[in-house]
Amino acid sequence: MNSFELNKILGALLACVLIMLSLNIAADALFAPEKPAKPGYDIAVKEAEPAGGAAPAEASQPIEVLLASASAEKGAAAAKQCAACHTFEKGGPNRVGPNLYDIVNHERGTGRNGFNFSAAMKAKGGTWTFDELNKFLANPRGHIPGTSMTFAGMSRDSQRADLIEYLRMQADKPVEKPQVAAAPPAPAGGPAGAAPPAPGATTAPAPAK
Repeated sequence: MNSFELNKILGALLACVLIMLSLNIAADALFAPEKPAKPGYDIAVKEAEPAGGAAPAEASQPIEVLLASASAEKGAAAAKQCAACHTFEKGGPNRVGPNLYDIVNHERGTGRNGFNFSAAMKAKGGTWTFDELNKFLANPRGHIPGTSMTFAGMSRDSQRADLIEYLRMQADKPVEKPQVAAAPPAPAGGPAGAAPPAPGATTAPAPAK
């Protein structure tokens, strides 16, 4: 073998080494992992609750109490989130859901210009009383399982009451609001909430001190 052939072989080996070295450097540059600023692992720790605990949820009240201070104007604003599926004006068209004009005390799952109600809604029966509207708007699928209404519900009592008041006013003759039951008067001569003595009962004299 002459020197020319030997030089070609050595040149080819050197070229292969250079190519492999270049590929190795390029791979390290492309796939090099990022090292964290601090070694170790992050451990999720539950944050301490603020003093006094979490704020309590709004207490639920009877619908007649809620309606006493409800606002139809605020209800109209709340109804905007329902406008994609419902109309509220007289003679309005059905959409994904039925037209809701004159809905209060209307028989559930019927009428509404031929709207195709779900089987669950038809099976529920009854009428849309104030209390039924309140329960349904709070949790539609919880109150009527199987309903096709996909709305998650309104958690705030006051917002539901405002919307129901707005629905009440969307009628030729709005239904009267339910009256708030008056608290029974306290018996005369006794503390508030004390029960009156039974007929014929005698009161034992106080022991002498």
